[in-house]
Amino acid sequence: MEIEIATIGGYEEVGRQMTAVRAGEDIVIFDMGLNLSNVLIHDNVQTEQLHSLDLIDMDAIPDDRIMSDLEGDVQAIVPTHGHLDHIGAISKLAHRYNAPIVASPFTLELVREEIQDEGKFNVENDLVEMDAGETMGIGEHCELEFVNVTHSIIDAINPVLHTPEGAIVYGLDKRMDHTPVLGDPIDMKRFRELGRERNGVLCYIEDCTNANKKGRTPSEAVARSQLRDLMMSLEDFDGGILATTFASHIARVTNLVEFAKEIGRQPVLLGRSMEKYSGAAERLGATTFPEDLGMYGHRKSVDRTFKRIMKEGKENFLPVVTGHQGEPRAMLTRMGRGETPYDLDNGDKVIFSAGIIPEPTNEGQRYQSERLLKMQGARIYDDVHVSGHISQEGHYQMLNTLQPQHVIPAHQNMQGFSGYVDLAESQGYKLGRDLHVTSNGNTIQLV
Repeated sequence: MEIEIATIGGYEEVGRQMTAVRAGEDIVIFDMGLNLSNVLIHDNVQTEQLHSLDLIDMDAIPDDRIMSDLEGDVQAIVPTHGHLDHIGAISKLAHRYNAPIVASPFTLELVREEIQDEGKFNVENDLVEMDAGETMGIGEHCELEFVNVTHSIIDAINPVLHTPEGAIVYGLDKRMDHTPVLGDPIDMKRFRELGRERNGVLCYIEDCTNANKKGRTPSEAVARSQLRDLMMSLEDFDGGILATTFASHIARVTNLVEFAKEIGRQPVLLGRSMEKYSGAAERLGATTFPEDLGMYGHRKSVDRTFKRIMKEGKENFLPVVTGHQGEPRAMLTRMGRGETPYDLDNGDKVIFSAGIIPEPTNEGQRYQSERLLKMQGARIYDDVHVSGHISQEGHYQMLNTLQPQHVIPAHQNMQGFSGYVDLAESQGYKLGRDLHVTSNGNTIQLV
């Protein structure tokens, strides 16, 4: 059977992921993501109202026109998890394919919301829920399997396409977490089985976000411990404390809510994405929040909450807000510019429980946001966080576990791939033979 892989998006940057695998006449698409940075550099752009071709021209979503070169029918669209760089283009591109969107429950809920918010296209693809550990048939000869992984969002999976020539393992995005705060540990047992059953692993497509970082990425339990230690140290502080993290990081948001209660402060989640992600997680029973927890996304509701906080005393509250990357329209950035009713005073604490996504736009916006906050006298606690991506020791372990015949680095640019190339070559892979460094818009013929 012919096996061909189209590297459509996410092979020149961190963002807008999209990969298609053709096995015979059957095609499976993994991820349809957005490059948010290329949207944010344009003022007041509303992606919901833009045509897909405009977003392609902005390098904001994958240019999927290469799909017309693949001889086969798309049988499934499979997002690995709910981050926008993996699902943000579904509402713009999925309607082109007569195929269901197959995802884990939380991811599917977020996809459903993306489709509901879409203002340009009518996306009517069937939505199929599948849990980690389950399988479904793809055409007459292939099978799709979900393997549970841990990441900085719940319900992440690595999909595996079983073909007569061996398994294609799509390895974006994960951290090897054996003690996660929410959800099950990474299923390394299943990965070991994949490397040793039937025809083994034909190809492994790998997340190279941290491929240049030595050592091992710690567990989320480490971040929980760091965060708790910090917040306990602020228990007697009688001024304002703010926290920001990835709105999609349900484990971290849950911990912030829990620790706020422990130090006698009322937590409140502020910002559209905070309300969206935490509300979805609570509806699905993925986490449990206190009954009196407020979640407010609409700007008028947020400003009313800020006025209430100022009236009743900042020392009684812990606002958890959007804006950890310094996004221009996010809540924390507006606070730094003095555009909310919340007054920052000298000595107020701002906790960044998030790292900077390694991309120039984010780095610049985050720097500007921190400068604005410091100019108002805020004291910043930086990087109370662990990454959601494996580092070099994790990459060695995955190669040893899966023993793939071919490897394709993804989720980075050429500079970011360099560490992974060195690492893979040290394990016997050779560039151009079975180690395929590629770019967006290419195809790789494996069989």
